[in-house]
Amino acid sequence: MNTRKIGSGGASVLAVAAALVGAPAAADDNLFFSELPVVASVSRLPQRQVDAPTAVTVIDRETIKAAGVRALNDVFRLVPGFQTFPHNTDPARVTYHGITDEDFSPRVQVLVDGRSLHSPLFRSGVNWALMPVALEDIERIEVVRGSNTTSYGTNAFLGVINIVTVDPALVRGVSVAANHGSQGVRDYTLRGGARLGEEGEFRVTYQQLDDDGLEDQYDWIDSFRSRLLDLRATWRLGVRDELDLHAGRIEGVMTFGRLDKDFVNRSGELFRSDPENPIRDFDQSSNWLQLRWLRTLSEGSDFSLRYAYSADEASDEYVDPGLPAGFARIDESGDRGHRSEVEAQHTFSPFDRTRLVWGASWRQDTLRSKSMLYGQNKVSRDVSRAFANAEWAPVAWFTGNLGFSSEYDSLAGNNVSSRASGGFHLNAENTVRAGYTRAWRTASILDYRANLRSSATRAVFTGTRNLPAESLDSWEVGYLGDWKDWRMSLDVRGFRERVGDRLFLIDPNVRDRLGDQVMPIQDIRIDGVEYQWKWQPLEATRLMVSQSFIRIDSDYSGGALTPTSNLVTRRGRKELVDAFAEESAPRRASSLLWMQKLPYGLEGSVARYWVDPMRWTRNTSVGGYVRTDARLGYPFRIARQGGEVAYTVQSLDGDHGEFKSNGSPADRVVGRRHWVSLRLDF
Repeated sequence: MNTRKIGSGGASVLAVAAALVGAPAAADDNLFFSELPVVASVSRLPQRQVDAPTAVTVIDRETIKAAGVRALNDVFRLVPGFQTFPHNTDPARVTYHGITDEDFSPRVQVLVDGRSLHSPLFRSGVNWALMPVALEDIERIEVVRGSNTTSYGTNAFLGVINIVTVDPALVRGVSVAANHGSQGVRDYTLRGGARLGEEGEFRVTYQQLDDDGLEDQYDWIDSFRSRLLDLRATWRLGVRDELDLHAGRIEGVMTFGRLDKDFVNRSGELFRSDPENPIRDFDQSSNWLQLRWLRTLSEGSDFSLRYAYSADEASDEYVDPGLPAGFARIDESGDRGHRSEVEAQHTFSPFDRTRLVWGASWRQDTLRSKSMLYGQNKVSRDVSRAFANAEWAPVAWFTGNLGFSSEYDSLAGNNVSSRASGGFHLNAENTVRAGYTRAWRTASILDYRANLRSSATRAVFTGTRNLPAESLDSWEVGYLGDWKDWRMSLDVRGFRERVGDRLFLIDPNVRDRLGDQVMPIQDIRIDGVEYQWKWQPLEATRLMVSQSFIRIDSDYSGGALTPTSNLVTRRGRKELVDAFAEESAPRRASSLLWMQKLPYGLEGSVARYWVDPMRWTRNTSVGGYVRTDARLGYPFRIARQGGEVAYTVQSLDGDHGEFKSNGSPADRVVGRRHWVSLRLDF
């Protein structure tokens, strides 16, 4: 079975393409769209995509290359319902169906080979500047478009991104690659793989990425650089056992802060930092280790035991001259968080036509911060979890899925989630799916225990110890069409998601001056339809289109708000918070990727994105934009050596905003960026 996939669809492009081609291509078992892939990220059971309990987008290596990206977050522009923006003075963010946050997005679980990238240091979110994997080492990405706390816990509140890396057995020899281009793009990659004795293999990658940031900044300065070392090794321990080791380190530096507008001229000859937010480096790093033992018990039954450890460090320390001694040194991003996790999982078939996966895990998160945990220095939380997912296929035309999990958190208490879905296979080419999910999301350590102070008597941000979890009730209906004769597939998902007690940072305006606090203030309803369409009309032509239509409505839950809250009493504040929720996802977003094999061995691709206006934070207002990226590559082989030379251009349309502060028309402008790539394989 060919598991390579291209994702996503759009009605207008479908009509145009159908008119151009006019007839189906002949079927072939080896063609790109000959079969939908097997996915494992929804229920933890390997399933045909038509049997999965919710929608899944699969992005393979060819799609990543064709998209013309340097940063992994850019890939998710191709997935319906997802939004992202480039690294700037704010780390890039990836969200699904809005509800964006002021800092790192915590509502989509991100995994690399089963290890969660969510960190206690980054507010239980993901720092996309510290991706512990090079694009060249990704085999495929499975994106679960729907809540999945039953399988992966609290951070899978709205969806899951599961990154599967290349098996070391498939990497042999040495590969070197470089990107050189505008805006200071200077990237270098060294990758190698070989056998380890008779029963083992390994691959190792070193990569450094550098650029000068976005263009045409007026009161901001930004740049980005990172250094990655990644090792993965596997050993076969007899006929039934396998051991997998994954370890590495990544370091990143971004530029934080603002220029003082009163001391900046247009030519940039005169400037100085804003004293309260000076230009400074945001240093960050992550170390990780994961060991996984897999034992095959029998046909269709296996057991795995996994241990993972990660340690994240960060600092953007500066001195605020307006604060008293002892409180003037501030490091809101620092300084260390680490996570230890143990997980056991068992997969088997208890009855005929039934499969079950169940397991349990324990993890400990620890956060240390002199600024954010004043007077405490370090806080830990322990989380114990049990989960189970079952698939039942009593007849050929029906597949049912049930899921359940229970999690006890030493800071948040106990929460239970559940899921039920049914897939009705009308025939081999058409499936209708319906499902319901109950989920929850707990807050970060800082939301519970923070204590940031500007003096001994004045707090800036404090935790809320009895903070409830956000809740989610999600209903969905879906349709999956897989037309092999036409080499075409269509995946449509309609959804209604109700989020209760949305957690939000507000100023309660109370007399003891507690500072800002995270509180449950909103109930949110998200309605929409999204689809992805894939078509290979000709042997050399592949199209993928995605589109989403989303509407968000909010109302105040009221229980946590006091009559004197500044959220209510300050003029226009309530309307601003309403707008932030309701405009946190674009009403409509579309993407198109066209991949084309050209004469003389050339390979071309064009990616185009249409995004309606949206807000990333309370203080941003991003207008709608259109963006076009393109890539032209020439794979070659000389004697025994191979490689590729390529040219990539992003933002071919020119300047536009993707993350812009209110009142700053030239802020964080995404301009045209292009580079030449060369890869040599030995």
